[in-house]
Amino acid sequence: MLGQGVARSTAIAAIAAGVSILVAAAQADVQSTQTTKIPPGAKWSQAYIKEKDGTMLHADIERPAQLPASARTPVILSIGPYFNHSGQVGPAAPVEGVPFDPTAAKGPSTRFYDFVTGAHLMQRGYTYVMVDLRGFGGSTGCLDWAGPGEQADVKAAVEWAASQPWSTGRVGMYGKSYDAVTGLIGVALHPRGLRAVVAQEPVYDLYRYLYMNRVRFVNSLATPALYDGIAATPGTTGDTLAYNFSSINDTQKPGCPAQNYSAQQDPNHSSPYWRERDLIRKARGARTPLFMTQGFIEDNTKPDGAFNFFNELVGPRRAWFGMWDHVRGNERTTTGRLKMGRRGWFDEVMRWYDRYVAGKPLRKAAVNHDPPIAVESSNGKWRSEKAWPPADSRGLSIPLRSGSYVDDGQNEGTSEGGPPNGEGIWTFSRPLPRGAHFAGVPHVALDASAGAPDGNLVVDVYDIGPKGGAVLISRGAYLLDAGTNHVRYDLYGDDWILHKRHRIGVLVTSSNAEWWAHVPTGQSISIGKARITLEFLRCGRRRTIQGQKSVKLQSYLGDARFPVDSATIAAATSRKFPIPKRERRCGNR
Repeated sequence: MLGQGVARSTAIAAIAAGVSILVAAAQADVQSTQTTKIPPGAKWSQAYIKEKDGTMLHADIERPAQLPASARTPVILSIGPYFNHSGQVGPAAPVEGVPFDPTAAKGPSTRFYDFVTGAHLMQRGYTYVMVDLRGFGGSTGCLDWAGPGEQADVKAAVEWAASQPWSTGRVGMYGKSYDAVTGLIGVALHPRGLRAVVAQEPVYDLYRYLYMNRVRFVNSLATPALYDGIAATPGTTGDTLAYNFSSINDTQKPGCPAQNYSAQQDPNHSSPYWRERDLIRKARGARTPLFMTQGFIEDNTKPDGAFNFFNELVGPRRAWFGMWDHVRGNERTTTGRLKMGRRGWFDEVMRWYDRYVAGKPLRKAAVNHDPPIAVESSNGKWRSEKAWPPADSRGLSIPLRSGSYVDDGQNEGTSEGGPPNGEGIWTFSRPLPRGAHFAGVPHVALDASAGAPDGNLVVDVYDIGPKGGAVLISRGAYLLDAGTNHVRYDLYGDDWILHKRHRIGVLVTSSNAEWWAHVPTGQSISIGKARITLEFLRCGRRRTIQGQKSVKLQSYLGDARFPVDSATIAAATSRKFPIPKRERRCGNR
């Protein structure tokens, strides 16, 4: 997805004043490659898919060149907004650091050229299909932010791919970010022919990409406008007139971009618009095999709702969870270091597809080769888990101190945004007599009183070192009504090792100004009875699997930390703060 909720709250005013939305854009979900290129061993063609409502979806098809046209193959499908022949994000390309060439010769997008070549799709005998969502690239219609229209697009594209004479009728979906969201739509709808999905860093509920409990991210203004701009971008001069006219033709829904933008400005999660786009609810009980990735410290498509979605499924599931941001499983730095830190992304993906899409009988050794869930914890080490949160995670109910704070919107959750930090109502544990392993999704229950509506409430959880260095491990925001609020909500999940002599710190505050677009009210917010539940492993983990420290973890441990003075710690240390129990030895862990 484009746009991150990590700009200062002052960016809202700048955007509203008409400053280019491109300035507000953060690193996009794109790869810096040339605009068009047919992979080695592939032959390329185009087709159109007609939907019941008259929408025409454009498809680029890459088939194994060594096979006859009549040969039936399994199909891998990607569907999203980034497959325009002229470039993935249109004129936003200079800001995003990717190509945009409206004069290029026609040819397929290279968005997942890394996947097609790195996984050797053509040589393995798969067909790869890229489909433009409605309103993008060569497709007609109006984008609708993963709503009913785009959900219909996913169903139509999968069923079309399954029905082609060159298809075995078995389809997999592949994507990252927005085209991973469409993969989750596939999981929820289970169109005919869909056999498996691979989704890297998706969004599980489209509301949660723009808001958290009515608190806006800066991208709640920038991102909708960015996608309207991408949708309005034509293809290349080498493309047909029909291709170039399709996505900019709004006659099917006049005023579409403005209507789309306006609908996304509703901050109420329960509205009909957002309920249609809650994929957690729609996918409950789904059986489609899913392999997904999610970064605990992801700063774009955040982990809000990730584990709810994953754990609502009843079909085969696999995942990589760890300490990275918005990156692909195979993505490397310029020096060749894997950003997630774990080798073998394409090999594992293809074992997933070979089993569920190609239907190949795999040897027992191959079936059992991959961990159900590969988890990287805060020490950079990887382990295998059967579930996450792990089955032996136990909730520890922690009473928090009461008090008040001023809703001034100034506090920063980490030093990545700069000072001031740590302003609000602290509760600290005593120094831990032994290490503890936090693994789960924190839950907050508190009473907050506000004299006026729209008061800001943020709860942060920190790992506090012996010298007072605070590293954020979880956070969550909430917008209060006037009067007494009985607040109940989940923070972000994480997997974090707390060392001996460290403390756990919980901060109730007005803001994480580097993260949310708070609009301060200036009023005093009073916190009465308050508790937070944190989950800790009951059984120690000693066995590790292949994997190195992710790139983001290394920088985060250095950049996010800020100092908390000893007087503050001494004044707010609570003897009512329970200490996690000693980990036990449980079986072969």
